[in-house]
Amino acid sequence: MNIKTVRAYSESLLLTKPYTIARETIATAEIIFFEIELSNGISGKGAANTDVDVVGETPTQTLQNLQSDLVQQLVGKDIRQFLSLINHYRTTFPKFPGTMAAIDIALHDAFGKWIGLPVVDFYGRHHSKMLTSVTIGIKNVEETIKEALEYKQQGFKVLKVKTGLDASEDAERVIKLFERFGNHFTVRVDANEGYKPQDLYYFLSQTEETNLELIEQPFQPELDSALLGFPEQTRMALAADESLKDAKSAMTIAQQKTFGIFNIKLMKCGGITAAFEIANIARQAGIELFWGCNDESSLSITAALHAAFACPHTKYLDLDGSLDLIENISESGFVLEDGFLSINAQPGF
Repeated sequence: MNIKTVRAYSESLLLTKPYTIARETIATAEIIFFEIELSNGISGKGAANTDVDVVGETPTQTLQNLQSDLVQQLVGKDIRQFLSLINHYRTTFPKFPGTMAAIDIALHDAFGKWIGLPVVDFYGRHHSKMLTSVTIGIKNVEETIKEALEYKQQGFKVLKVKTGLDASEDAERVIKLFERFGNHFTVRVDANEGYKPQDLYYFLSQTEETNLELIEQPFQPELDSALLGFPEQTRMALAADESLKDAKSAMTIAQQKTFGIFNIKLMKCGGITAAFEIANIARQAGIELFWGCNDESSLSITAALHAAFACPHTKYLDLDGSLDLIENISESGFVLEDGFLSINAQPGF
């Protein structure tokens, strides 16, 4: 079954609730979509929204790559060879993970629909339902508590709190969350590289009486060696995000033992094929998997969920990136109920 046409286009989607992280305030998401049509009429669709500060690729570059003659060469190729096609384009676009994520997701989607299986079942399903966290940006204590109450009323049970601007205020927000909600929420934080070692020491000392689940990427990657000065128990509750971009960096982290958790994002590594390479390294090293996202279409969130459920050592989900986007979710392939994510039974994504 051959590929008949391919096309790429951009959509700028507003967020219902802009939020602040250590680097910036975010109010919109520019999503690049990529569609593949097979000769029998089956359509596969991919999507990308990269963080230029993390992966160095802009939406404009993604769109230009996907509209290039190089990608038009997919036309006429056999969808049964989708894995070799993905590997070919990984060598074509080695420094453009957003481009690769869109191609990878679209080819997986088309292949899954062609064989009549959800993609997760092609690889082997290990999970059927897991809790996802929802994100609270950097804001004061009162606003943090107010937003957490809204999430409680919506049925969520896991919060990810953005931190990284002021360790003292960050600690106060975490402490007040536990005082207000007790054990209703599991709480994790994400510093987005905003801390220095002394900030992390302070934050940990102030929150040691709370049941904080994990901390994402406290330092900029060039400071990761400083993590070796922290106890192993602390490092095992740290999740590598910006430091983890591909299989090569995964190998380095596993050898250095600076983090005990890998945060895998399809937009950061370049799709499901690349994500599984990282996941396999983590499995051999005894590192737990945390699947994250940017502000993304429900389509690429669904793809990440399929990948997460295909890995037995997936422990954490943070796949809330489409929940605040104003978009048509008719193509969404996931189900959200009381904070749990599951996959519908449709072929592909």
